[in-house]
Amino acid sequence: MTNGTRTFLTVVAIAATVSALWLTRGPATPKKVTWSDVVAEAESGSYKLISTADLWNLYKKNRDSLLLIDTRQEWEYRTGHIKGAINFPMEPSWVKRWRQNAPLERVLGKDKDRTLVFY
Repeated sequence: MTNGTRTFLTVVAIAATVSALWLTRGPATPKKVTWSDVVAEAESGSYKLISTADLWNLYKKNRDSLLLIDTRQEWEYRTGHIKGAINFPMEPSWVKRWRQNAPLERVLGKDKDRTLVFY
């Protein structure tokens, strides 16, 4: 390969890389989530949203019927959590959440009659 060909291919590779980076760049800040976004996600995910007052009433009524799952990072869980809650950090990307399916099944156990509360 001649020097001219090598130089030309190098320039083409650099231009392609710069173009790809320019076209795929996105906003540095994530989209601001609204309450309607949360409600829409709950409906599409087939889960129910409850208020803290409703949770407190369930907790007082029969704490053993609930499995409380604190989804914050482990260091946040250590700083304080609802009594009886277990820690299961939810990762921000769907790939990491997908990889956690098997560990979640182990955490949930065989008792399928408890109400799961993720917070």
